Amino acid sequence: MKRSAFKKAYAAKLIAVKFTCMVLFLSETKAQQFNSDSWISKAHGTITLIPTYGQRNSMLMNTYSLFPKWEFTMAAYLYNDDGDQTTDDGYSTSFYAKYMFYENKTKTGGAAIKAGTGLFPGTLDGEDRSKDAFQTYWMNTPVTFPFMKNRLQWDVMPGASMTRHYGVEEKTAFAFTYSTRMAWYPWNEKGSIVAEIFGSMGENKSVPEYKFGWRWEPSQYAVFALTYGNEINGNNGAGFEFGVMLFTPPFACLGGCGTDKKSKKNKLKIFSKKDKT
Repeated sequence: MKRSAFKKAYAAKLIAVKFTCMVLFLSETKAQQFNSDSWISKAHGTITLIPTYGQRNSMLMNTYSLFPKWEFTMAAYLYNDDGDQTTDDGYSTSFYAKYMFYENKTKTGGAAIKAGTGLFPGTLDGEDRSKDAFQTYWMNTPVTFPFMKNRLQWDVMPGASMTRHYGVEEKTAFAFTYSTRMAWYPWNEKGSIVAEIFGSMGENKSVPEYKFGWRWEPSQYAVFALTYGNEINGNNGAGFEFGVMLFTPPFACLGGCGTDKKSKKNKLKIFSKKDKT
């Protein structure tokens, strides 16, 4: 009786967590269920909330643009490999930083570098997902190329990872991670068809996965995406996922928002004074 009561209580807790994620989607309105990333870092002071609900895993991610060109991200993933909402299939976390070091003049492409701990679910073996927190350290470089007057965007994100205590031998395993994504805007800048493929090769390899879907960007503060993904062999992919990305106006700035603009103005004043003298 005690065991059955415990199972019921645990199942209710899991369902409540997932229901809360869904409520976040519907009540608060670029979805980040994609493994691939673009070059861009959000405006200085922006906070981004990214909930995603999916068949294999659900996610809640927070990103903080505390400094110009920098982003700091925390993410938690809840797994549901067997399709049964009442069972515990584990969870994992990820923490990383991103720095945008190049942007073209038209602000339609560029490059950045990311580094952190904890990998995206699709680049992890099923048995290792719940053990990944602070076991895997990685780095990658998202690069975006614009084509057809920015109606077609191509993201490429090569990288590498190191996992400690991997496998039965608990050795240190290295891997090359890869991810590429195409986004096509057939009618206007608000709606795009997106497709990607990603995975990892090496000692800590994973089965390659693909993902495609529709992304809707109605405003500068919210982006929605509905996608379907699977492994290349069709065994344990992400399935259907619905996610949103919600942006705040810039306000969370260490050192004050607009300080970079103020410093530029002060420099211009100093230079103008020198010219007059």
